[in-house]
Amino acid sequence: MQTLADYALSYGMARLEGLFSEAFRAVPYLEAPPDPLNFYRDWIAPNKPCIIRNAFSHWPALSRWTPEYLREKVGSKVISVAVTPNGYADAVNGDRFVMPEERRMSFSSVLDILQGKVQQRGVFYVQKQCSNLLDELPELTDDVETHVSWMSAALGKLPDAVNFWLGEASAVTSMHKDHYENLYCVISGEKNFILLPPTDRPFIPYGVYQPAVYRQRGDGEFEIVDQSDAEKVPWIPLDPLDPDLERYPGYRAARPLRCSVKAGEMLYLPALWFHHVTQSHGAIAVNFWYDMEYDIKYNYYQLLETLSEVTGGST
Repeated sequence: MQTLADYALSYGMARLEGLFSEAFRAVPYLEAPPDPLNFYRDWIAPNKPCIIRNAFSHWPALSRWTPEYLREKVGSKVISVAVTPNGYADAVNGDRFVMPEERRMSFSSVLDILQGKVQQRGVFYVQKQCSNLLDELPELTDDVETHVSWMSAALGKLPDAVNFWLGEASAVTSMHKDHYENLYCVISGEKNFILLPPTDRPFIPYGVYQPAVYRQRGDGEFEIVDQSDAEKVPWIPLDPLDPDLERYPGYRAARPLRCSVKAGEMLYLPALWFHHVTQSHGAIAVNFWYDMEYDIKYNYYQLLETLSEVTGGST
């Protein structure tokens, strides 16, 4: 017999699928920067991803940001670098949610590792997401822009953060969602995304985990250190590259999209879409986080989130 929660979940799914159904086939391409009003109507309001070409072809970074240029420009700058034993920062490891060791390093030291000039145990990823481009590497802002004009016009606001990304091919961003409208610009290399719409929430497993951090010992091995005074963290334990369908059979009903974003291309990743990211070695990217609108779609999503928990969709 169908419970009220099951009925409500089905109803909520139907309503949300009406909002998101057009986005399920493939990630479409736009060949030029869009008009702000049209972009809001066609992509932001219906919460649909797209890849935009020629959106930042005027940025000097596309031709300037070679290892040699970056060494000269910011080589001596000390930045935050995420270091892990396996490339998985901010991810579930057994019964823990494990965050990377945050290490302060010169930019040149990171390039030495990426270029194989220095051998270090661990996987290194510049991924600090607190507007690290503006805060840690302001010398590079002349080569890009600190906001995307047509997106700022469409949303009527400036981005909350502008982030710089650089890392090894082994560095992986585990599956999660953000409450931001995200414009992800690949400067060099390639980024590979697995995307799932918010309507797939009932099929995506969640757990609650003790937070911990990696720490590299003097002998080079990594250990996991609990953050005993921190609250437990809800996170997705499933790896979409190799999903354990025996353990998480509900994921069979999910509808992931895969796309590769190449140098010179920009991905519009709508707020609340689940995403998992890998990359080519040494790929560089800049992304802009614009705070989402907490409108009726957000309320529907919250309903779906709650009903997934009530009906067991989060386990």
